[in-house]
Amino acid sequence: MAGGDIENRGGGAKRNSNSINDSSGGSYISSSTYMIDDTEPQWTSWLVPVFLVANVAVFVVVMYVNNCPKHKLVGKCVARFLGRFSFEPLRENPLFGPSSSTLKKLGALEWTKVVINHQGWRLITCIWLHAGVIHLLANMLSLIFIGIRLEQQFGFVRIGILYLVSGFGGSVLSSLFIHNNISVGASGALFGLLGAMLSELITNWTIYTNKASALLTLVVIIVINLAIGILPHVDNFTHTGGFLTGFLLGFILLPRPQLGWLEHGNIPVRTGLKSKYKPHQYVLWVASIVLLVV
Repeated sequence: MAGGDIENRGGGAKRNSNSINDSSGGSYISSSTYMIDDTEPQWTSWLVPVFLVANVAVFVVVMYVNNCPKHKLVGKCVARFLGRFSFEPLRENPLFGPSSSTLKKLGALEWTKVVINHQGWRLITCIWLHAGVIHLLANMLSLIFIGIRLEQQFGFVRIGILYLVSGFGGSVLSSLFIHNNISVGASGALFGLLGAMLSELITNWTIYTNKASALLTLVVIIVINLAIGILPHVDNFTHTGGFLTGFLLGFILLPRPQLGWLEHGNIPVRTGLKSKYKPHQYVLWVASIVLLVV
């Protein structure tokens, strides 16, 4: 890849000091045991599919702009039958995608451009860019398995905020610690959803069935994904920043009312409940707002 090395979980091919950090790090693991017994109606998931379509559409635009045959010798591009949508040579981008120069032009996260050139918009645009087909597929499969279930449980507003703010948080932490590489991918947002799943379990602990099993399964999922991010050429700062942001947002956006509150039309006469939420939920809510701002 012109001016960069592409990374995935296994590594990449280096050209110079710039590199593309696949902030996805690969596919995520979802748990079918993430269940809660309640009577709340489920939402219809439409925002997560919209995010999926948007990511795919952006990748198509990126490949159109990249136009490998225009700057590569005949036979160098991969899948040349795709014309201007063909991929960069695998020794430059093993993820089947565009060049690093194209990604930088279209909004990849790069410390010098954000801090020195004041292009703060890159903290958002990098979330919608992907280094290649493999990178895109891994992230979109993760989005489907994690995001649809959460949107069905909590609605599009809260999950949309979680996704976007977590992605931003991952970009911020990445830009603070990575100065020589560029980074793209939705993994900060996806790790934010994982973090929110954990905080949601904690704040709604008393209304879960099989508490220990649900917590152990979710912790194992998170640890595995974070551990894979330690592999070379994977931007784990994005993972960590997104996870911490989503974890704190989960306490703010995803608390559930006490059992019995909703059963009587929000007028808990028969239950004797004086508050919609438990005291510890209010404490976590306030503490998370403070920490998130910090």
